[in-house]
Amino acid sequence: MSAIIIAAVALSFAPRHPTPWAVTRINPDRVQVNALLVNGLQLIAVGERGTVMTSSDSGLSWNIHPVAAGRSATLTGVVALSPQVLVAVGHDGWILRSSDNGLSWREMHYDAELGEPLLGVWSADGQNVVAYGSYGKYLESSDVGEHWAAREMPGEGAHFNGLDGGIDGRLMLVGEQGLVLRSSNGGRDWQSLTPFYNGSLFGVVRLSASRWVAYGMRGHVFTSADFGDTWHQVDIGSSQPIYGHALLPRQGGLVLVGAGSLLIRLDADGALVDSSLRSGLGTLTSAVVLNASHLLVAGERGVFQGADSGLAAVAQ
Repeated sequence: MSAIIIAAVALSFAPRHPTPWAVTRINPDRVQVNALLVNGLQLIAVGERGTVMTSSDSGLSWNIHPVAAGRSATLTGVVALSPQVLVAVGHDGWILRSSDNGLSWREMHYDAELGEPLLGVWSADGQNVVAYGSYGKYLESSDVGEHWAAREMPGEGAHFNGLDGGIDGRLMLVGEQGLVLRSSNGGRDWQSLTPFYNGSLFGVVRLSASRWVAYGMRGHVFTSADFGDTWHQVDIGSSQPIYGHALLPRQGGLVLVGAGSLLIRLDADGALVDSSLRSGLGTLTSAVVLNASHLLVAGERGVFQGADSGLAAVAQ
């Protein structure tokens, strides 16, 4: 059973073998992308073989940027700490830092001996940063990603797959076997919540201080209106695993993405608005909203921006 769960988690992060790309330009549909980020006017995408791409024209064209140390481990997450400073994480405990909005990167942490992937990175204030991942791995930085220290966490070594929260200190961390941890003080202390699902959760979204959404294997989506005290399942009509999300502007809810080109729209209360399987996008791992009206999705077939990718096609 553990092997099956690990295989499911690895689906969105497993490396592929795309056609080789040019040194400075890249076709975004020929590389697996695991995370997207909007930082001002810049788009950043990270993925397989240490790939970092940026776009300054809303994803119409992309540049690839070299990563320090010449490694090729898969990157799985990226966060903006300021308009200029970014942190990316990946396999082998890899942590990268950029001080020029993704144009160049320095290696801050790497541990090939353990070979354990970091699966995400998060910050509420741009100063304190956490990176989390397999076997309960949890690293903290208090100096904008310059130095990192490991921390022991509850969860008995379960994989940490997703984290979200706010500047008020309310955080949630989700993982395999239905793990949900909650903090009310910015992560200084964590409480294990009573499991409400026995499968892996791949992500969690804060809609408000009290209202949260968790999602994961076999199309399971859950909502809580009381900061995790109780949870209710949302039937989305699909058993495809869900891997990523994008919050919609003006408290418009969110879009979830997953395997089988799955796109799901939830409203601001976490109720289902629409669920559909698109054609030809493969497994989707991430999404972002551009200019408050356009949805950009990414996954095993790179970054996709098509004629029907506007929010109206998802939301109505």
